[in-house]
Amino acid sequence: MELNKEAIEQLDRVTRLKIINSVSGIKPANLIGTVSEDGITNVAIFSSVVHLGSNPPLIGFMMRPKGNVPRNTYQNIIDKGFYTINHIHPEFVERAHYTSAKFDALVSEFERCNLTEEYVDGFKAPFVKESTFKIGLKFQQEIKIDINNTSLIIGEIEHLIIPDNVFGKNSNIDLTSSNTVGISGLNSYYSLNKIAEHPYARVKETPEF
Repeated sequence: MELNKEAIEQLDRVTRLKIINSVSGIKPANLIGTVSEDGITNVAIFSSVVHLGSNPPLIGFMMRPKGNVPRNTYQNIIDKGFYTINHIHPEFVERAHYTSAKFDALVSEFERCNLTEEYVDGFKAPFVKESTFKIGLKFQQEIKIDINNTSLIIGEIEHLIIPDNVFGKNSNIDLTSSNTVGISGLNSYYSLNKIAEHPYARVKETPEF
């Protein structure tokens, strides 16, 4: 199949959405946990989490156009300033998937999707207890992208919970050992298998291929 710009524009909305959401490949599947000013917890699945820097340790994720659709995760982050990112594991993929449903702001996805809130060391946002790989972040910046009315939400890591068994040689993290799940498109989930590990790439050490 080959599609040019005109052909892509002529696709029906759902087909275009599925294709374009998949072409970037397998992405990390994460649950973002927040709490509202009224104390209602929220957890939602995101596939757009990305590393932005190590010093300071920054992670970003894309927030879709807000428009007339309530974005509880966004509002909670803006209001409270703290949130968590939690890896998804095979044991609760289905429950994680259904957090994407458009529940009312008064409904906690933790409760509705049978996930467990967990607070660690006084951190001000809920972690997902079922996840073994968790990140606590403080909101730092929102970068608005006018071309499609999305936003890049940037947070600084303040808390990390990582399983001991994922650390390989040279402090590399092995996501196969953490049993982390990936996602493609809107609803296809994948297990991750490590296939290789290579040294830091230096010009003088590059092999002759």
